[in-house]
Amino acid sequence: MDRNMTYRLLMVAGLALGLSACGGFSESLGTSKQSPDEFRVVSRAPLTVPPDFQLRPPEPGAPRPQVGTPAQQAERAVFRNDAGVNQTANAAPRRVTVGEQALLSAAGAQEADPNIRQVVNRETKQINEEADYFVDRLIFWNDITPAGTVVDPVAERRRLQENAALGQPSTTGPTPQIERRRKAPLEGIF
Repeated sequence: MDRNMTYRLLMVAGLALGLSACGGFSESLGTSKQSPDEFRVVSRAPLTVPPDFQLRPPEPGAPRPQVGTPAQQAERAVFRNDAGVNQTANAAPRRVTVGEQALLSAAGAQEADPNIRQVVNRETKQINEEADYFVDRLIFWNDITPAGTVVDPVAERRRLQENAALGQPSTTGPTPQIERRRKAPLEGIF
């Protein structure tokens, strides 16, 4: 390239750099973002007249009629029943239809265990204890000895066969157990 061409390229590059610094030039090229003014885009909802002109402010401490009793809330949640929304708290409970009775009997609602909450809590506690045991083994690398005794299967089978051969009951004689020995503090690390 000759010298004149280099000067022309430098001059065009400098001019382009100078023009790109101007805000109007970048807008005309379409490189700047043009977002609407968020204060001018606000839509205002039209004023409406309430459907009932006899609405009164609620009494302090009075039950809210649109909430209903917990039984009504559960019924609306299960059956998607919005008809009971305006019922008062002391209203008579709704009768169960034949279809709802069939659904409940097919689901086994009449045979539901009344102590299911205690059963679920007990089972959840067992699951959580097992999870804690796994985490302890993972983090601390030590085995927690399970509670109870371990029966020696070979000696127990021999004892049961001897009792059967002699005609004695299977509960005769002591049950052979495996004795656990304590591990040394550094055993199993190396």
